[in-house]
Amino acid sequence: MNEIDTKILSPDAVGLTVAAELLSGGGLVAFPTETVYGLGVDARNSDAVARLYAAKGRPSFNPLIVHVETLAVAETLVEFDEDALRLASAFWPGALTLVLPLKDGAGISPLVTAGLDTLAVRVPDHALAQSLLAAYGGPIAAPSANPSGQVSPTSFAHVRDQMVGRIDGIVEGGTCGVGLESTIVATRPVPTLLRAGGLPSEAIEAALGQELAQAGDAAAPNSPGQLASHYAPKGDVRLNAVDVRVGETLLGFGAVEAAINLSASGDLVEAAANLFNALHQLNALGAEKIAVSPIPEHGLGRAINDRLRRAAAPR
Repeated sequence: MNEIDTKILSPDAVGLTVAAELLSGGGLVAFPTETVYGLGVDARNSDAVARLYAAKGRPSFNPLIVHVETLAVAETLVEFDEDALRLASAFWPGALTLVLPLKDGAGISPLVTAGLDTLAVRVPDHALAQSLLAAYGGPIAAPSANPSGQVSPTSFAHVRDQMVGRIDGIVEGGTCGVGLESTIVATRPVPTLLRAGGLPSEAIEAALGQELAQAGDAAAPNSPGQLASHYAPKGDVRLNAVDVRVGETLLGFGAVEAAINLSASGDLVEAAANLFNALHQLNALGAEKIAVSPIPEHGLGRAINDRLRRAAAPR
């Protein structure tokens, strides 16, 4: 892949206008959301989506999330049932992605859906993401703005360090507040959690008045974020470590002595926001063996553990 002159774009009307022009021309533009930085392309342009897969080194069978400005726009692309409308009304804009049947004539590239008859869609809750969607005026397919399988970016610096020379532009937008990708839910045939994320599943279950079914990992994913080996730092990862072995670097949680601590106070929200940055720091330290303190399996801890299990998966 030839080196690209990556434009660093200011987080204002001028920068967003340039970003929209790049997208209109089939370009790849990274931009901040409340979850992580996304790498955006025109969701209707198959050539652009193919460039995105190449830039990320992403498996072409892994579907992409499409970002839209409003629920009304989403309704032009996918079929909403009662449960989906209830969740969208409760949590959009926000860190929830819904996987719903694709409407005929929606115009979405089949590379975005990986050939499936469903589409993953969400309305982001970030001022710059909303402004970019408004400036562009169309659906933006946007996975995380990092090489596939590596640590997701939660700051401008993460994107710059990994993607300059690979993409056309980066909107400089500081640090992402949530720090975990969106929670993904399918509502048909029954409401099912496809990926834990920045919106706790307990909140979704409360809105629905029922428990979510659970979906396992798949060799051929039916939504983004279901590959087993994902979010991987360079070092080998050992989970639920109550001790530190020779040669290991500890990624801590709670009141432990650690090279890097997700949250010394045991705050899961803080730990979620710090997770990907911590994995980047471990790479910077050259950690070859990483031990991770136990993380509670509730609330945002479920999403954190999901990411860590993928980071520890054989690759």
